[in-house]
Amino acid sequence: MQKFTTLTAIAAPLMIDNVDTDMIIPKQFLKTIKRTGLKEGLFYEMRYDVSGKKNDAFVLHRSPYDKAQILVSGANFGCGSSREHAPWALLDFGIRCVIAPSFADIFFNNCFKNGILPVILPKDSIAQLARAAEAGKPVNVDLEKQTVQAEGQNIPAYRFDIEPFRKHCLLNGLDDIGLTLQKLDAIASYEVKQQQQMSWLYAE
Repeated sequence: MQKFTTLTAIAAPLMIDNVDTDMIIPKQFLKTIKRTGLKEGLFYEMRYDVSGKKNDAFVLHRSPYDKAQILVSGANFGCGSSREHAPWALLDFGIRCVIAPSFADIFFNNCFKNGILPVILPKDSIAQLARAAEAGKPVNVDLEKQTVQAEGQNIPAYRFDIEPFRKHCLLNGLDDIGLTLQKLDAIASYEVKQQQQMSWLYAE
């Protein structure tokens, strides 16, 4: 998993409450277990009409937001079904951070497991960031300091909370597999001990 330390990037404003996982990645794109190629389905029904024609007005189709790495959105982001393809699709597009007033629990947890930082800020702070994003100002996210600030804003950086363990995992690029691999010596020691104490398990 890619580490998350600091990020200064264009932020795309998608100021809609209750953005659910079917909006993020519709069901027809869930046939794969690969984490690549899903950007084509990201917000598909908002990016294209029923005939497949591109909706040029959608924010992620407009420059500079087509290169956005940060998404600023409304409350209850990621609600709906518990599809891990949702953070996969965001990450495949290049989104490393989603900033919203609140998140659905399962989506929130899945973000951390896939190297995406979900940031919870008050609605008034979100509104300020959305205005800065609409003006094309880059936004800086500093995980170590736990701050968010848009360039050119003459106000203090917004501070966000994060659990220390999750912060540690993101800073060091550790998903569940990475955390397990840190215990290889202990695992190997256990296996040797088990072979000695329960040799019958290994008998041919």
